[in-house]
Amino acid sequence: MHNTCIAPGIAAITPAMVELRRAIHRQPELGFEEFATRARVIDHLQQWGYEVHQGLAGTAVVGTLRNGAGPTLGLRAELDALPIDEQSGRPWASTVPGKMHACGHDGHTAMLLAAACELARERHWRGTLHLFFQPAEEGHGGSGAKRMLDEGVFERFPCDALFALHNSPGMPVGQFGVLAGPRMASTDSVTIVIHGQGGHGAMPDKTVDPVVVGASLVLALQTIVSRNVPPSETAIITVGALLAGDAANVIPDRAELRLSVRTLDPEVRHLLRQRIATLAELHAQGYGATADVSFGEGYPVLVNDPEASQLAEQVIRDWLGDEGLAPRQQPICASDDFAFWLEQVPGCYLLIGNGHGSGTCEVHNPGYDFNDLALPLGATFWVRLAQRFLA
Repeated sequence: MHNTCIAPGIAAITPAMVELRRAIHRQPELGFEEFATRARVIDHLQQWGYEVHQGLAGTAVVGTLRNGAGPTLGLRAELDALPIDEQSGRPWASTVPGKMHACGHDGHTAMLLAAACELARERHWRGTLHLFFQPAEEGHGGSGAKRMLDEGVFERFPCDALFALHNSPGMPVGQFGVLAGPRMASTDSVTIVIHGQGGHGAMPDKTVDPVVVGASLVLALQTIVSRNVPPSETAIITVGALLAGDAANVIPDRAELRLSVRTLDPEVRHLLRQRIATLAELHAQGYGATADVSFGEGYPVLVNDPEASQLAEQVIRDWLGDEGLAPRQQPICASDDFAFWLEQVPGCYLLIGNGHGSGTCEVHNPGYDFNDLALPLGATFWVRLAQRFLA
């Protein structure tokens, strides 16, 4: 089924796009450092007649193609890799120690470039197409989407609708996941520094032990989810690090907790911020310690527009039938900074199957690799969506 449903123009360039994807994979770059990847993107867009714009967010690329009067569509792919040592064993594995494309952004970039080639060749559409190749989605050095927004991306490149596509391990190749409304969680980082009074491990009565306070606080924080958040809402408070001291017989002066906090509702997000700060400060006081709580602003809840989601779903159904739509889609608690853009422009963030069964590896794992079988399917979807929206 897969070969017969791929656009002929996409099928013709798929081998070249696979090789491009693997070339990007071999040379991963972290956020705001995607210079070689940017050069590859620019080279291809210029060959196909796109107006190429640089300067936003350091390494961002915007390719614009105009074809008469009509609406304006924006499509996004990401450029950046992750600070992970690759262990996939692929012939095209990363050649850069400590960096790898562990989230499939190499595949997303190649899919959008393949679609760019076909849309420039077969102009069965009217309007303006903006292709956004965004740096730093993973947040290395800050959010690339937020920085582009702050630097006026939609003042320079206004869009009537925006779409983004992300691979999904565990979903069969040939299926897409569409969900209107809240799709991905907000994410905030929180640092709690507990100040006690250090001393000798043999004389704990003469100290205020911040390790004990921190250990107790790890458990207390979970009561926010179980006792303050309505059971029908989603909330996650993960303490990813508890850092304190470096000797067995020394009680340190301070301990530090680092939290990742996720929700699917802005009001719940606000509630968690309030309760974490209050609980940490009062909990520390109960032990004779103090606590400083600082919040790092993360990504907002990603909310898909109902009409844009319906359009994406209809494009897939008309193309692949009902079997092309993954059933029982639910919001997920991962995050994506495309959420910032969807607060400004209606659009949809959807998933494409990256394969399922034994051997399937989740993203952000050193054994992960993008499934090249998904590349022509994703590119064909972009072409069909653009042709429908810009009809």
